[in-house]
Amino acid sequence: MTEKFEMESFSLTGKVALVTGASYGIGFAIASAYAAAGAQIAFNDRDQASVQRGIDAYREAGIDARGYVADVTDEVAINAMVQQIEAEIGSIDILVNNAGIIKRVPMLEMTVADFRQVVDIDLNGPFIVSKAVLPGMIKSGHGKIINMCSMMAELGRETVAAYAAAKGGLKMLTRNICAEFGEANIQCNAIGPGYIATPQTAPLREPQADGSRHPFDQFIVSRTPAARWGTPEDLCGPAVFLASDASNFVNGLVLYVDGGLLAYIGKQPA
Repeated sequence: MTEKFEMESFSLTGKVALVTGASYGIGFAIASAYAAAGAQIAFNDRDQASVQRGIDAYREAGIDARGYVADVTDEVAINAMVQQIEAEIGSIDILVNNAGIIKRVPMLEMTVADFRQVVDIDLNGPFIVSKAVLPGMIKSGHGKIINMCSMMAELGRETVAAYAAAKGGLKMLTRNICAEFGEANIQCNAIGPGYIATPQTAPLREPQADGSRHPFDQFIVSRTPAARWGTPEDLCGPAVFLASDASNFVNGLVLYVDGGLLAYIGKQPA
């Protein structure tokens, strides 16, 4: 007999969610949505000042979030943080690998050190944090891992060679975690944001000296069927779905939240 669908399957009540790099921006929005759905929130950042800014922002939003200082590329620090979260809050049910950077530099001008730094944070970091939380998820018999991917896992563009390489690798890491741990009732999916209005993308939206729109801003809006940039809040519904029991048979998916950009070839030139 088919089980009756219950809206409660979208609830995160009683769940513990770790969202990396969630002091602000997309990570903060997702963590706030998880809190509204009933989850207890833990987040990290690389230094105490950033963690404190995050704690203050969550407190202002009425959210009791626990912040921890840990660099996602430091395996020892991440293992210690996960142990501390498990001791202070409980076993981690949901992991969002959100921490990441981008360096917009033409490939021939990019140093190897900069390339390695982007890959280290955007790809090695999710591997390290996932590896740290997986034993607890296996022990508890369930878990959700959500990797913040990108359209650059599918498309190339000038100046983002390192970022695209890292996000393409993250897409395949997502699928491999699905393949390796699906039998343990662990679902690993990814969200691929389109162009989202955040401090990270602010330089691409700054008005020109004459007051006109930035050429890249015009380009993105013209290529997006929704005719706008996304907001961090646009990612919250998909993030809650992928963290909830409503997605228990969804595994290895990259869910692109891009206003339709990947589906659209663009307008014919006049």
